Amino acid sequence: MLGCVYLSGGFRDLDRAECLRLMARVPVGRVVYTEDALPAIRPVNFWLDRDGTIVLRTSASSRIARSVAGGVAAFEVDEFDPGRQDGWSVVVTGRASLVTDPSETARLRNAAMPAWAAIGDEVFLRIEPEIVTGRVLCRPDGTARAADPA
Repeated sequence: MLGCVYLSGGFRDLDRAECLRLMARVPVGRVVYTEDALPAIRPVNFWLDRDGTIVLRTSASSRIARSVAGGVAAFEVDEFDPGRQDGWSVVVTGRASLVTDPSETARLRNAAMPAWAAIGDEVFLRIEPEIVTGRVLCRPDGTARAADPA
């Protein structure tokens, strides 16, 4: 079990490597961006590419592609177990961009996990991890089972 110093609030900060390792365990996260000057959050399936870059497969005409590309976005991934009362959360903030290079698009298409929804005009969106923060819920007994390797 991963040790945990029980701090005020009951959380322990995770380092970048721990955050990326945990993110790789789950297939769905939430992209957070601005749409029409208001915050918007959408669940999406994703995968981690080189250096922890987040890759989303979406439609070129989607709100996400139109609103996120060329701007700053946040991305959150988490895993909680109410029965065990433990869990973790990771937030990545960085520049988002559409992949426009044909060879890179082909590489991503071959490496990509299957899309969960039908996409007619598929594009790939990257979020470069500039700020990576995470925390794991610490239980009073000093354990943090949620962050243990699966």
